[in-house]
Amino acid sequence: MEVSRLRSLRGPNLWSRHTSIEAIVSCSEAEQDIAGIAGFEARLRARFPELGRLQPPGHHEAVSMAHTLGVAALGLQAQAGCPITFSRTTATVESGVFQVVIEYSEEAVGRKAFRLAEALCQAALVDAPFDVEAALAELRELDEDMRLGPSTGAIVQAAIARGIPYRRLTDGSLVQFGWGSKQRRIQAAETDRSSAIGEAIAQDKDLTKRMLEAAGVPVPAGRPVEDVEDAWQMMCEIGVPVVIKPLDGNQGKGVTVNVVTREHMEIAYAAAMEYGSQVMVERFMPGSDFRMLVVGDKLVAAARREPPQVVGDGEHTIRELIDVVNADPRRGDGHATSLTKMRLDSIALARLQLQGYTEDSVPAKGCHVILRNNANLSTGGSATDVTDDVHPDLAASAVAAAKMIGLDVCGVDVVCDSVLLPLEAQGGGVVEVNAAPGLRMHLQPSYGKGRDVGGAIVSMMFADGDDARIPLATVAGTNGKTTTVRLIAHILGCKGLRVGMTNSDGVYIQGKRIDTGDCSGPKSARNVLMHPDVDAAVLETARGGVLREGLAFDRCNVAVVTNIGMGDHLGLNFISTVEDLSVVKRVVVQNVAPDGVAVLNAADPMAAAMATHCPGSVTFFAMDRHHPVMAAHRAQGKRIVYVEDGEIVASKKKIVQRIPLSDIPLTRNGTIGFQIENAMAAIAAAWGLKMDWETIRAGLSSFVNDAATAPGRFNFFEYKGASVIADYGHNPDAMAALIPAVESIAAKRRMVVISGAGDRRDEDIRQQTAMLGEVFDEVILYQDQCQRGRQEGEVLALLRQGLEQASRSRKVEEITGEFLAIDTALSRLEPGDLCLILIDQVDEALAHIAKRVAEAG
Repeated sequence: MEVSRLRSLRGPNLWSRHTSIEAIVSCSEAEQDIAGIAGFEARLRARFPELGRLQPPGHHEAVSMAHTLGVAALGLQAQAGCPITFSRTTATVESGVFQVVIEYSEEAVGRKAFRLAEALCQAALVDAPFDVEAALAELRELDEDMRLGPSTGAIVQAAIARGIPYRRLTDGSLVQFGWGSKQRRIQAAETDRSSAIGEAIAQDKDLTKRMLEAAGVPVPAGRPVEDVEDAWQMMCEIGVPVVIKPLDGNQGKGVTVNVVTREHMEIAYAAAMEYGSQVMVERFMPGSDFRMLVVGDKLVAAARREPPQVVGDGEHTIRELIDVVNADPRRGDGHATSLTKMRLDSIALARLQLQGYTEDSVPAKGCHVILRNNANLSTGGSATDVTDDVHPDLAASAVAAAKMIGLDVCGVDVVCDSVLLPLEAQGGGVVEVNAAPGLRMHLQPSYGKGRDVGGAIVSMMFADGDDARIPLATVAGTNGKTTTVRLIAHILGCKGLRVGMTNSDGVYIQGKRIDTGDCSGPKSARNVLMHPDVDAAVLETARGGVLREGLAFDRCNVAVVTNIGMGDHLGLNFISTVEDLSVVKRVVVQNVAPDGVAVLNAADPMAAAMATHCPGSVTFFAMDRHHPVMAAHRAQGKRIVYVEDGEIVASKKKIVQRIPLSDIPLTRNGTIGFQIENAMAAIAAAWGLKMDWETIRAGLSSFVNDAATAPGRFNFFEYKGASVIADYGHNPDAMAALIPAVESIAAKRRMVVISGAGDRRDEDIRQQTAMLGEVFDEVILYQDQCQRGRQEGEVLALLRQGLEQASRSRKVEEITGEFLAIDTALSRLEPGDLCLILIDQVDEALAHIAKRVAEAG
């Protein structure tokens, strides 16, 4: 068995809506049915007893090693605690070669699981040992490192529940919610509108205390100290017990409370200096430690925190009791679990000494032994929810503290006897204010009710009903994608929206190209959706990107499928038939929002058949409204777009909008059939995006299909009285569309300049010139700059073979170089001639043609 390729499908894809790993796995003849490998399954299950079923009950088909690998990879992730369920293995057209797909929750974990599953299968095959427990431990550790922490995770889950899309911007906790101009960002419990100044104030304990005093919030007496002697002097001034903590610390690190002796103070001072540049000494406030979580202008959760402690049983030492408590699966080393393990460090040892214990002492049964006095969860403490008990005045004090410091999400630490009374009534106070507070104690308190604090933060960031999405249209198909994308984007721009667009020419923001090349894949689409100046997105979605990585979005408002043709990279990536290609293109339709629209070409059987896979509604378009698909759809009172009496008609029940083709320059007064189809698709898409008809008409009438606005899309030039058309058509379906368009233009003589893309099938390359040879009087062949895997001259030979299939004779010439071929054709043109130039280097070739036209005057 050989795994030749691993791909990460990071969005909805050919196989499922799940994020997945896709592998190409080659199996020997014996490995195509593991039943023939004596003892293999038994050895596999001996090494991994939790391995799932290899096939459903009652099925007796052959089980390949590739399928076994997929089941094992999924099972290892599941046993490591990953919430995944989907896997699939499919045989390809090549004998013994399979595509294996497994879902993942964290990409690195999915990839590691695949490699471990490969090692497991190999070990079972040769009867070698395999430590499954070590493998699972490795996966769990990696998963804990990679997955979102509890605070960030809670906010993300709350966003998902509201239908808000999210994207992790780093492997850490930086997350973007929403798209384009509606986006917001968080990092843990810190939002993009959390005040940096407020955070700086919260880090300075002395400044915080002075500001809270100014706001009338009760705080303990104390001040920063310069050294140990100053700390002792401060203790003597304010009286013991005291609290010693870093002036600029967080998460309870280096904090020691209830300090009463100089010896204990010196230990606490040293501990505080490890986490800050200066030390603060404050009067210790008796009472319980409470954390108040303020979000916006509301108290959303409160918890009583208990310091880390063990309860004696009269048999075990304190060290042993700590080990027992730390064995609780809820306790971990970091923030990924609901509780943190207790530590037996210098602070804990000093606290034990004050109570008359050492780590080897055996406390009496029922005796509570405190390990440290501060009650932060990050130092091993526990929490009890008290949200419903907080007095309104106490809640108001917490909100006032957060507002005074300037934090939108704030953890306010309060010490008092009870939350049932105002702070002033019981001598309590606010001892600390925290930016980016941990949410664990509120989400999963040790005791009491968990609170939806993630939901509270999302509600503060986004108004009710706001899913942070911008209008999103995607266009797929074999031909016409780029022009349709550009026309839809132009219509949206006429509405005043700032449009982000991707296509095979580049990435555009408000009409400005910010990236060049073929940008019809998911990476470019994600860049558009991340751009803050985008109010609407129109994305060309090519087959390659869907296969390589999946979609860049979870769902769209409108999905357009222009057509499904035979020339679109068939034979690559195991896509060998038009039916295979249709399944790939269908992915955009399958991920239309429930209230969205699929715009489908009714005259294309493959595109029309996608209607049953659309979660939303469907708008069909075709030239002929009497087409059976159109007629049936119209009879059901659904949307259709068609051509009648020189007008494009958009119809739904009694709603009828008519737009004369003469008002749509793209169609050249209705003479260019494929441009009429592109216009119909764009009209249907704009209708689906709820654009008003005045805007749609304005967009259609003002869209100019020239080299600047739609490069390589039937760009028309006048050259010395001859007509020159430049187009990026590069497959038989494109030729089928271009030929009638060219024939509709009167010409004395027709010439074509053509090369061929080397990554097409031989028959597709031949078919292009076989079709063109029936129409053009003169053919100039040139070789592409990049042969895409072909040998020198191989493509030209195929193009010549195609011309030999044509029924008429014509003049044929081979030229080396695209620009020389263009110049050769232009030099031979006479008034009344027509030349179709099928360009390869789009921008460069168009610039070259424009230069020659300008030189000709």
